[in-house]
Amino acid sequence: MPQRCRYLPGIAVWITAALWLWAGFAEAQTAPDATELARRIDRHIEAAWQAAGVKPADLADDAEFLRRIYLDLAGRIPTVSEVRQFFDDPDPDKRRRVVDRLLASPGYVNHFANVFRSAWLPELDNAAELAFTAQGFDAWIRSRLAENTPYDRLVRELLTVSANSRRPPVAVPPNRMEATPIAFFTSKEAKPENLAAATARMFLGIRLECAQCHNHPTAQWKQEQFWSYAAFFAGLQTSGPVGELRELPGRRELVIPNTQLLVGPVFLDGRQPEENGRASTRQLLADWITARDNPFFAKATVNRFWEQFFGIGLVDPVDDMEPDNPPSHPELLGELATAFAASGFDLKFLIRAIVLSQTYQRSSVQTDTSQDDPRLFARMALKGLTPEQIVDSLFVAVGAQAEREPQNVITARFGDRNELLARFRGSSARRIETQTSILQALALMNGRFISEATDLEKSRTLAAVVDAPFLDNREKVETLFLAALSRKPTAEESKRFVEYVQSGGASGDSAKALADVFWVLLNSGEFLLNH
Repeated sequence: MPQRCRYLPGIAVWITAALWLWAGFAEAQTAPDATELARRIDRHIEAAWQAAGVKPADLADDAEFLRRIYLDLAGRIPTVSEVRQFFDDPDPDKRRRVVDRLLASPGYVNHFANVFRSAWLPELDNAAELAFTAQGFDAWIRSRLAENTPYDRLVRELLTVSANSRRPPVAVPPNRMEATPIAFFTSKEAKPENLAAATARMFLGIRLECAQCHNHPTAQWKQEQFWSYAAFFAGLQTSGPVGELRELPGRRELVIPNTQLLVGPVFLDGRQPEENGRASTRQLLADWITARDNPFFAKATVNRFWEQFFGIGLVDPVDDMEPDNPPSHPELLGELATAFAASGFDLKFLIRAIVLSQTYQRSSVQTDTSQDDPRLFARMALKGLTPEQIVDSLFVAVGAQAEREPQNVITARFGDRNELLARFRGSSARRIETQTSILQALALMNGRFISEATDLEKSRTLAAVVDAPFLDNREKVETLFLAALSRKPTAEESKRFVEYVQSGGASGDSAKALADVFWVLLNSGEFLLNH
């Protein structure tokens, strides 16, 4: 017996290792397959093309795809070295690999923190006093994105954040700010009606506030339904948009304004929450919203992410998912929602499936009149860049990239980043209809940032190009194109710009002529569009 016992530890280790490997294999077999979902996306879209007699655009070339995927996943254009590396990579699977790399990068966290802040705290654009409390929200959303927190848990955490706490003093530095989403409530002044409207739009795709004041004869939602939903937030109080937030757990009812009717919390499917003295109404609402069988939550989420990447949702507008506004591809919307819920509400799974589809990888260049309707997705729509994408791409183009730093970092050499962002606020929320304002155009043409970015003594990119002894004028022009537009110039562009540089341009100085070329590229309409 003692002799045989000597081998038991080794056998136990072997069995444990075998079980661990088998568990990993089983998990891999059951893990959601983003590539397969991408194929199903394409089959749904192609079926609609066939029914409508559509001839789709070609797939985007490497340059168009690379710029698009960097803007969509990292919120910035790629650097010259990243462009050259991608162009030179012979691996046929390189597009999938760059998607994986970007989803694991700090740029993904930075960009989607901006996306969520813009969607969940739109009040920031017009209320400077909210900027301080938003730092806690930024810290919270960044940490959750870095962990790839499931979306249902993210929303639950937002809706059930603890109240009854004072905001920290202004003296607290940003890196010591508590990570909390409480700014979602303070930005809406903790008013039940504001929170009802915001949560219904964001998480259910419903414009519930249309029923706030009265019953519309043709509307699906009635006034009593609005205020019964708002009653889930009845216990919240605040002394101001950035003041103390408190909750009275026992308060569960609201009086409908200008009536004598007292209403308690009721879900939008008509069910009343079960009485549970230990659970707050916000917890009960979070349970209902994020449930896998909720008919609104998964569909509203995948529709918003579809709009994020294509510029237009399967249901458009994204917060108007009503029976009289049907989706362009109802089967696709249903399948995406089912797959997203089955994945455990994994955002990276959903994103991978969308961007790996050939539908997403279509060129934006129109080759047939049948591609006119953007809701057929026969070609990629032109999307205006967000303010953050514009500014961060300018930083990359001029050699001042700071991807690993928080997005509120001020780069002293090129001025205040927030000042630049302010210049580009106020663009159309519908990115496929974005227009550059006169003030925005002037900021690019004559602003301090562009002036320094195209100054031979101050521009890092220009200095590197001008002083490179191993580059001729054609290669220098090509490098500036890669820096600004992430592509090589066409033969005609190369000929025209090289001749301009060789002639010395208006000043008779080839170095200054290169600065002129860079200025033109940074001010081009192509730079301001994701295509």
